[in-house]
Amino acid sequence: MLDPGVPVSVADPLEVAGPSSVPGPDVGEDVAEVVGDPSVSPPPPSSPQAASAAQAARVQFRVEVVRTTRAYQRARCDMGAGMSGLVVGIAGATGSGKTTVARRLTEALAEHVALLQYDSYYRDRPELTYEQRCELNFDHPDSLETSLLVEQLQELRAGREVGVPIYDFTEHRRAEQTHLVKPAPVVIVEGILVLAEERLRRLLDIKVFVDTDADIRVFRRIRRDIEKRGREFDSIRKQYYATVRPMHLQFVEPSKRWADIIIPEGGRNEVALDLLVAKLRSVVDGARPA
Repeated sequence: MLDPGVPVSVADPLEVAGPSSVPGPDVGEDVAEVVGDPSVSPPPPSSPQAASAAQAARVQFRVEVVRTTRAYQRARCDMGAGMSGLVVGIAGATGSGKTTVARRLTEALAEHVALLQYDSYYRDRPELTYEQRCELNFDHPDSLETSLLVEQLQELRAGREVGVPIYDFTEHRRAEQTHLVKPAPVVIVEGILVLAEERLRRLLDIKVFVDTDADIRVFRRIRRDIEKRGREFDSIRKQYYATVRPMHLQFVEPSKRWADIIIPEGGRNEVALDLLVAKLRSVVDGARPA
């Protein structure tokens, strides 16, 4: 029987696959060859041990979801008191698939869910030049205005709409306009550092960590930054070694210990997504007037 105070214990895919799956000093040259190739996908388990670990993770996920019942009960009590319901935090390393997980849940719940992305809360630094802003460490918790996110989460739970910042990643500036978000029975907060900040963790009813092999994550990161954020490969590589990887090791990976549920394979894990959608729909059904 699982200890209710301990998150799902999943074999580390990096340990199963071996050291070769960890990006080394020459990862830039290898990655450059596959950037923009839509056919790139995670390889199948390379050994019986890897396949066994993946299957065990899926089975344990099924069992672990059961112990979130208390969170749902608290959410229903909040809704009965005139507050919004369940707050779900989705964390994971850059490129892990957490955004895909959040998007799939949001699509399944439609108008019954509100989505907040931690990336929207990067601090605005108008006093710096563009070149200086490009040198900022965007992977450190201090780069984010967590106090504003916490305040807006509290507002949503109290049943009040909020104006969420819009961040321009090409200029590294916060836009003047904001995005209106209305309260909903389920609120999802997604970002790499969602579980690293204690102030934020205290507001989360369910804490999810999306786990994906390091080599797949870095491929996705490079492709995203080139295609969606207009960046050059040399800049991406420099940032990866200077801040992304060190901050992952210092803040993101250790935050996994706070997770209630760990989802291996990210958005490709249909079992995990189906279970989460089913439970969140039960919250939505409980919030509807009889």
